[in-house]
Amino acid sequence: MQTEVVIVGAGPTGLALANLLGRYGRSAIVLEAREQLIDYPRGVGLDDESMRSIQTMGLVEEVTPFTIPHHVMRLVNGKGETMMTNAPTGEPLGWPRKFGFIQPLVDRQLFEGLERFDEIDVRFGHAVTDAQDLGDHVAVTATVTDADGSTREETITAQYVVGCEGGSSPTRKRMGVDFVGHSPSTRWVVIDVTNDPLGVPNVYLGADPARPYVSIGLPHGIRRWEFMLFDDEPSERVEDDDFVADLLREHVPDSAALDVIRRRVFTHHGRIASSFRSGRVLIAGDAAHLMPVWMGQGWNSGMRDATNLSWKLAAVLSGQADDRLLDTFEVERHDHAKAMIDLSMTLGNVIKPTNRIVCGARDLASRAMNLSPRVKDYFADMRFKPMPFYAKGVVVAPDSLAAGEQPRRRTSRFMTVKNAVDKVTPVGRQFPQPRVNTSEVTGARLDDVTGHWWTIAAWGNDPARLFTEEERAQLQHMGARFVSFMSESQRPWAEAEYAGSGTLVVGDVDGSIKGWFDRHAVGVAFLRPDRFVAAACLAQDSGRALAALRVAMSATPVAEVGGRPRPTLEASESAELAEVSA
Repeated sequence: MQTEVVIVGAGPTGLALANLLGRYGRSAIVLEAREQLIDYPRGVGLDDESMRSIQTMGLVEEVTPFTIPHHVMRLVNGKGETMMTNAPTGEPLGWPRKFGFIQPLVDRQLFEGLERFDEIDVRFGHAVTDAQDLGDHVAVTATVTDADGSTREETITAQYVVGCEGGSSPTRKRMGVDFVGHSPSTRWVVIDVTNDPLGVPNVYLGADPARPYVSIGLPHGIRRWEFMLFDDEPSERVEDDDFVADLLREHVPDSAALDVIRRRVFTHHGRIASSFRSGRVLIAGDAAHLMPVWMGQGWNSGMRDATNLSWKLAAVLSGQADDRLLDTFEVERHDHAKAMIDLSMTLGNVIKPTNRIVCGARDLASRAMNLSPRVKDYFADMRFKPMPFYAKGVVVAPDSLAAGEQPRRRTSRFMTVKNAVDKVTPVGRQFPQPRVNTSEVTGARLDDVTGHWWTIAAWGNDPARLFTEEERAQLQHMGARFVSFMSESQRPWAEAEYAGSGTLVVGDVDGSIKGWFDRHAVGVAFLRPDRFVAAACLAQDSGRALAALRVAMSATPVAEVGGRPRPTLEASESAELAEVSA
């Protein structure tokens, strides 16, 4: 049995990676040791970045019914005073910033979405026992449990293997890499109930020295509580209904009359692998990093991994790049995952103290900080959350046009750049996703009209005219699409002017795209398939930026492209997605 990629583990990261590979026209087999998907609730927070990835998967309509947008989080002390409110506004990436969601039901939609792809296969009851990197392929051995309970061994060959089987990942252990970090001994019990006895929306993190807790309103009338267990409370006590009722006594009118879905004891972990890749074997999601639940970033970090890795695997498998491109997966994802772990650990340390003197000092400090509107807004808008930024990897410095690395702040001899409103580099960050118009759709999300592969976008110009014939051949090799952004008032003129060039003209409805190019003082942006800005430059530098980009992404020469069709959306599929988005 052969495939291009073996994905070990049918958790959210593995399922997301399989969906994205399917969308890019690649083949994969997902091997899962369990007999079915995990059906109990785990993660509860879904970010706008993840929803944008789900949009790329083409599963927004399927997932949305199991989410609640605009999920607000409040950190409160034992007296009920609000220490911090986290209620970010705006939709810069095309979606509300935070959602509550039911993970098992969303994971189920990711699984069922794989039925669309003939060359994606999910096999339950397949426990991977070995994966040998033989240089030009990987031989994967799995122990298969048949319906009658008998077992047998099966070997699958693949070009790459990605371990997505969770924190205890055997794939990571076979790689021999360290799993660095800390696993606190503090235990928590999760209690999920249906028919929410409170009906109060949103999230409360209770920094109560009597017993720290969490209370979360979720879709479909589900409520989650989490309570810290003390050292003298054995984990087995959570099976005692009276103990659970006592935990909830101060939270509900009748704590003995609840429809409990589950109760489980867990501990928090803050760990990250020292390496995400060894030859043709990689790890992603919890296999690569574990983080405490406080910021709701475990599930989302797995989505970021899948989004980053999928297009790079697709580019290598299609012959657009050599496999040095895969080294940038760890280069780009490691530091951000570590930053999220550190932030989650810090928030946990604010919530967990039970010493009343320590808690009193903490509460006093929070009251003082809340006297400043600027500080309150900083936390409310979630500006403390580290957004992904790639200083190294598939990036081109916007001023020097150096390949593979860039400074955070721009410096240039050109007055246009010196006068830029924002001197922070736009490269290595996600491009915004507003609603836009084209000749065929109105009010569609940007990604749904540009497609989900490489986009070369210019403001007020036809980008096709900025490149030589040889450079256009290189862009065709990359599967890139030319897009011209225009104020909506200029769109009819541009559609007539650029007719025949193959350029898609996109009308900027609310001025947000114009604002982005203006603020950063650039005229052209090279957008990666994951919608991060790979390069941004003045129009005359487009050819030089392309040359540097091809170095940064380890692009193969045009003459060497071969294999299966390049991964890009057909125009009809893009139009269909735009209609759904609208």
